Amino acid sequence: MHQTIDFREPKKRLNRGVLFFLAGLVVILIGSSTALSYYVNALWFASLGYGPVFWKTWGMEWGVFGAFFAATFLVLYGWFLVLWRIHAPEMPQDRTVFLGRTQLRVPFRSALRGLGVILSLVISVIAGATMMAEWTTFALYWAAPKNSAATLDPVFARPLNFYLFTLPAWQLIVGWLMAMAAIACVAAVCFLAIGGANRALLREKGSIGPPLPWRGFSIAFAFFLVILAVQVYLARFGTLLDVHTIFGGVNYTEAHVTIRGLLIISVALVLGAAIAVSNVFRRPRGTRLIAAVVPAVACYVLVQLVGWYVGNFIVKPNQLERERPYIAWNIRWTRQAWGLDRVSQQEFPAETTVEAADAANNQPTLKNIRLWDWHALQDTLRQIQEIRTYYDFPDIDIDRYTLNGETREVMLAARELNVDKLPDSSRNWINERLIYTHGYGITMNPVNGFTSEGLPTLMLSNMPVQSTVNNLAVTRPEIYFGQMTNADVYVKTHQQEFNYPQGQTNNLTSYEGTGGIELGGFLHRILIAADRGDLWKVPFSDDITPQSRLLMRRNIHERVAELAPFLTWDADPYVVLDDNGRLYWMMDAFTTSDSYPDSSQYSLGEDTINYMRNSVKAVVDAYNGTTTFYVFDDKDPLIAAWRRVFPALFQDAAAMPADLRRHVRYPQLLLEEQASVYGLYHMSDPDVFYNREDLWTVASELGVSDAGDQQARTMEPNYVLMKLPGESNVEFVEILPFTPANRNNLIGWIAGRSDGDNYGNAVVYDFPKSKLVDGPMQIEARIDQNAQLSGQLTLWNQQGSHVRRGTLLVIPCGKALLYAEPIYLQAQQSPMPELRLVVLALQDRLAYGPTFEAAMQSLFGGNTSSLTAEAGPQEGAQTGKASATAGVIGATGDRDALSRRAAQDLADYERLTAQGKLAEAGQKLEDLKRKLDELQASPR
Repeated sequence: MHQTIDFREPKKRLNRGVLFFLAGLVVILIGSSTALSYYVNALWFASLGYGPVFWKTWGMEWGVFGAFFAATFLVLYGWFLVLWRIHAPEMPQDRTVFLGRTQLRVPFRSALRGLGVILSLVISVIAGATMMAEWTTFALYWAAPKNSAATLDPVFARPLNFYLFTLPAWQLIVGWLMAMAAIACVAAVCFLAIGGANRALLREKGSIGPPLPWRGFSIAFAFFLVILAVQVYLARFGTLLDVHTIFGGVNYTEAHVTIRGLLIISVALVLGAAIAVSNVFRRPRGTRLIAAVVPAVACYVLVQLVGWYVGNFIVKPNQLERERPYIAWNIRWTRQAWGLDRVSQQEFPAETTVEAADAANNQPTLKNIRLWDWHALQDTLRQIQEIRTYYDFPDIDIDRYTLNGETREVMLAARELNVDKLPDSSRNWINERLIYTHGYGITMNPVNGFTSEGLPTLMLSNMPVQSTVNNLAVTRPEIYFGQMTNADVYVKTHQQEFNYPQGQTNNLTSYEGTGGIELGGFLHRILIAADRGDLWKVPFSDDITPQSRLLMRRNIHERVAELAPFLTWDADPYVVLDDNGRLYWMMDAFTTSDSYPDSSQYSLGEDTINYMRNSVKAVVDAYNGTTTFYVFDDKDPLIAAWRRVFPALFQDAAAMPADLRRHVRYPQLLLEEQASVYGLYHMSDPDVFYNREDLWTVASELGVSDAGDQQARTMEPNYVLMKLPGESNVEFVEILPFTPANRNNLIGWIAGRSDGDNYGNAVVYDFPKSKLVDGPMQIEARIDQNAQLSGQLTLWNQQGSHVRRGTLLVIPCGKALLYAEPIYLQAQQSPMPELRLVVLALQDRLAYGPTFEAAMQSLFGGNTSSLTAEAGPQEGAQTGKASATAGVIGATGDRDALSRRAAQDLADYERLTAQGKLAEAGQKLEDLKRKLDELQASPR
């Protein structure tokens, strides 16, 4: 006797109900976790005053998800129902399957319907999530500013906003429709396969079954062809974004063949869709579906052939003549897209004489030549100012400050707390979350200030912070928000926080700020703790009170990226000390696009873009975490759109406090990108551009690799405080020199300006092409070829020590170029480099000395360069030259100075002897003997 099992029996429905219950439980658990995360995120946004920003972002994200989820489900399940109706006669009936003595009744139709619902839901969720990630594109589309008739593209006469806002949104929607069309075709094929299999089964039983219906697939295929036609039509606009060997944007072949050809192909696809639709109303035939694609394929082949002929037989033989107007378009639009239209050009004579440098009238430039390489300074500060192993200086910043009534260029470093460096015995939840909560203080030193031991002359240092300059003080030195503050902390608890070490004890403090989320009552505390992973600690801690506050997202990179994820952020924030002694972080943000018409593409990290603007400056309070976004380029259409989306997020640049505004600077990332573009696009003449007659590259210099070897590397932008040629005021500028492609001599020099009305502009100085101007690598070669320098550097590079070369600066001074490079000596046993030499050079003169003053005396005062002490003036040196430079560098060769240096040599000799560094100690002894001889010979 056979046992029959019917899958439709009530007890099986119970099993199905259990499955639904379990699935629902999983959804609730995942949903509750997501809801909790959104809740805490909303609290965090509200604590910063940006609650409306969170809710609008949330609404747009889930609005996009909901719209595309619903649309996808309606399209797919609706299409499933249509196919079901078309193929209903041939769908298999419920069947009985024998497994041994057991009969299984399989409800094929019910299972198929359920499968249709499940697949539609799954695909809808995927589609919704995918489009949800693109919410920024739709937000820009909805908030696009009005079109400007002054910025129409040269091919289609479309406004710029069409490419920045409309086209990306259309491409996303068409891509989604194409995916729906493809899935619809696949579903139709699946129904055909199921029906075909059922027909074969009926044929075996002697029943032929109904004819195979092609109507469903014909409808899906027609829809696919229509969407493909729209996609091809939009591809016409993509020709303005193409990349070619010589230039970017549209070219002759595309303008005369491809654009028209794509339009014809689009029409042919619509015609094919009409043929496919005809298969629905007439007797269905597969041959009509093949015929539907024939017009489009024929047009595509024809367009390819015509394009090949035009490209090879009309363009290539006369390429410059044919492409000239399109090259001109590319030059114009690329310069606009990258802000090169804000770059002014000036001729610079690059004279070679000492008199041309005009030292007497360029004292502000000479006083602020940076001799501290930031890598060397960072290593030194880690030795002399970290105080404890758990502190670190993650970065060195360069800025300008008014000190004692004079603007000086200085270097700053924030002393941050690195909890990963705490001793293992101290790594527990209370220490990491309640006690060790913040870094402390900053250091500040002039860019060319050195002690007699070769260490930085610190204006701000130590803990508590000590100042050596009047009216320069840090009143709120605690750093709760920075570049290394990666963990959440709880403040205003019963536990006092570690502030800084003080003798045998520690100085303790309690947070007095308003930052963070107040924990509140027990339930509120549980919700927050559950989201932050502290569920088993926070609710049961006696140290935490309702007034305690959670400080989360304390890393400033993560903080600004969460608030404004649609902006591209510079990786180099810098710390600012305001007039009230508070610390702030300033960060540069950029709006970018890859759809600016006729502009060439360049790499930015892992992305490729063809438009960039430094539109926003973000300021983060290092104590409270308050984050403010200031718009500095209100002409940028992208930031104008984002201001419409989030009016509460942005403020005008004029609202920035004056003491912070004085510290805005030209961003390093922007100058690097602009320099890459300018190297090619400074050529505005299409003929010169085509022949690459004047291609520039960023200059190279000698650098130290990770292995310690010296090798050539591309120069990075450097900030300097100087008086630009032809200007009367001192400015804080970012500089970068150019060389001709594959050459080492200088050809140009770019400066990004940061002060006053000149902020955001750049100037390029073109050097004469009729004479050779030494580049950084040639100056490095001159250093290596100098017999005395080469011998000394070789001696220092013996076992136990090595030479480190600092950044070589190339600075216009008067009508000449001044080159400056510091050289450090670093012992292998000590990571702290010491300044040993300063090398200065003009085009026809190289000078050096153990100090900057000595090198200046040698370069401008006529003294002989020396590795140890300043020599007297050369015979026949011009008295006028010496007196002119005396006001710049002062007298440095007196007996007191010699005595101090001799005493330092003796101390160094004793220290090196004790360390077993006999070679270096011997050199120090020789230096000491020479200084003693000079003391004996000098007049009393």
